[in-house]
Amino acid sequence: MLNSASELEFSDENNAREISQFASVEVSGDAVSTVRSSTGVPEKTGYPDSVYVLAANIFQGIRIEKSSDKILIKYGNEPLPSLPESEDETLQRLAYELAFSTLKYQDILETMLIDSYIFPSTKIPDHLSSLIIVMLYDFQDRKFQTRVLPDNEESILEVQEVENLLNSFKTKLAAALARCRIKHDALSIYHILPEIVRKQELRASTLPLYAWINTCKISPEEVFINLKKKGYNEVKSVWHIDDKVFAVDQHCYDVLIFPSHLKKDLINIDLFKDHKLIFQDKSRSLAVHSVKSLINLDDDVLMVNTGSWYTVAHMSILTSNNTSKIFVCGINSQDKNPDLNNLFTKMGCKNIEILPETFTDIDSKDQRLQKVKVILLLPRCSDLGVSNPIEFILNEHEDTDLLKDLSQGGTSEDKLQVLAQQQYELLAHAMKFVKAQAVVYCTCSVYPEENEAVVKKALEFQNQGTKIQPYSGTHLRQCP
Repeated sequence: MLNSASELEFSDENNAREISQFASVEVSGDAVSTVRSSTGVPEKTGYPDSVYVLAANIFQGIRIEKSSDKILIKYGNEPLPSLPESEDETLQRLAYELAFSTLKYQDILETMLIDSYIFPSTKIPDHLSSLIIVMLYDFQDRKFQTRVLPDNEESILEVQEVENLLNSFKTKLAAALARCRIKHDALSIYHILPEIVRKQELRASTLPLYAWINTCKISPEEVFINLKKKGYNEVKSVWHIDDKVFAVDQHCYDVLIFPSHLKKDLINIDLFKDHKLIFQDKSRSLAVHSVKSLINLDDDVLMVNTGSWYTVAHMSILTSNNTSKIFVCGINSQDKNPDLNNLFTKMGCKNIEILPETFTDIDSKDQRLQKVKVILLLPRCSDLGVSNPIEFILNEHEDTDLLKDLSQGGTSEDKLQVLAQQQYELLAHAMKFVKAQAVVYCTCSVYPEENEAVVKKALEFQNQGTKIQPYSGTHLRQCP
């Protein structure tokens, strides 16, 4: 164990000894790190070139902007060109995870680049800075070991250049990391993170995965048979179980629960690729099931939605045997309609109608909505109660700013107040629809300002109105 930064040497003859020392310390940024080779599990070997490029472009959009007097590294504004294969959902998921990990350790990684003299001693174009920092995160996560890739892997010139650069500074980077760790008296860089961020990581790593069954394409019984053929066993609870198991959710009959460590295995099975099983945060499934319990066979539903496409599909599938219509407003761009319609067709949805207007521009007496009995509000919120932010962004098409807030441990007070005001305006407008008998208000926030406070304020607004028959209200929030 190193006791002080002065023990670090940069001479070439000490390279092997130093790297071996640094590698003996766990430097992974993951809350629950991959078990290393001492237990027979292979070391991390790196990502395909295309994942680094995609992660760099994602990081470029979410990195923490610093004031001019605190800027250590300059980042360019132009994204790197990516390969067509980067549209693959599996690669996107890997890229988002890598970009998010890099974001959480941005300060530490920038300090390493300065302390190792990569900056400013080498002339690196600004547009490569994001690529350098995401590749540096992965490099240290691999304990500065060489990346291992298949022979048929398509290479990208910029990635190869950055990899050669980092390898040439391997010893100095490892030394810089060790000094940073010693300065903070931390066993790993994970322990340098703020406590609130570490708690979020630990919670995310231990919470299970949720997936709902698309009953328009497959029955629950067929799903169970399919999973069992692939080695999965049905159990009552998946908590603290390391095997390939699943359980049926106690609140939503069409929702299955899996241990979080099975994600990489699950995303590659046909049930998920064919839209027969859909990963989604449980709060969304609770919301649509709450609506379903409140409507009759011929009642319509109005969804105020900012991007939860799978939630719309789930609502449609739950009402597929009804004569109900699912009206959706809040889709930000008409350009999305072809993509939405294509997705809904693939999933077997037939009763969805997208409204071009924003919700607050729709008159409460609009003739199209006279059979609407329940309004489901899914307002934009801080989303800090989301159990798995990467899945949430990919599935819900949500703003990547969520990753920036999570990396800092919370949302700024100013942003929180803006969100709360927007939520109140939506809820107050929903209460003007006199024929609606219920409003379901669902957030993924842990803040009272976006939950109880908004509902209380809206109810006070209702009491001041002229509604003859007060309707019921259901409020769902994601718990931490």
